Formats: sequence, C-alpha cells, structure tokens
Amino acid sequence: MKTEKSDAGYEKKTHVYQARNCDPCSLKGSCHKAKGNRTIQVNHRLNQLRNKAREMLTSEEGIKHRSQRPVDVEAAFGNLKQNKGFKRFLLRGHEKIEVETGLLSLAINLKKMNAIKVA
Repeated sequence: MKTEKSDAGYEKKTHVYQARNCDPCSLKGSCHKAKGNRTIQVNHRLNQLRNKAREMLTSEEGIKHRSQRPVDVEAAFGNLKQNKGFKRFLLRGHEKIEVETGLLSLAINLKKMNAIKVA
C-alpha cells in the first residue's frame, strides 16, 4: 500500500498490485506496454465514494434533483444575462469576484422573496 498526501493535506491510500510473470502471456502486448510485469494502482476508498455518488445520482430522488436543476439555476443565469444585462464581472481577483457573485445572488433572492410577498 502506498500513502500520498495532496497539496490540500488529504491522504490518499493506494494499493499497488503487480503481476508475477507477464513474459509467457500471449496477451502481454495488448495488456500493457511496460518492459517488466504489469502494475496497477487501485484506490478502494475512491471507488467506494464513486459508487455511492453514482447510486445517489441514479436513484429516484437523485434523478428528480437533477431534472430540477435546469429549472432553478439556468433561469437565474438567463435572467441575469438577458434581463439585467450582466455580461462580465466588473472587478478582478478571486475574492472580489466572490463578493460580486454574492451581491448578484442576493439581488436574485430578494427579487424572488418580493415576488412571493406580492403574490
């Protein structure tokens, strides 16, 4: 087992498997191109998380959420671009863009709240 630490500080445990003798195998050329025996690395935790995410996305509730996303999110961006004339950020820098995005989101939410109260 090989343990690596990412730049963000997360530990990644990878199991390394190596074949004992690939030389007599007739499929060696189509299986791998290394000079020695074939080696594969498997992160079992990552595979578990991927399977869990796939199950959640393909479940009945996951499909419902995914089908609702275009209705919720795309309409807000379309409204910003078309009706409000927002084409590009006015400020530069990651932090300033986060502030500008927050202000835009706040404006959208206030408009929604106002529409609910009026109706």
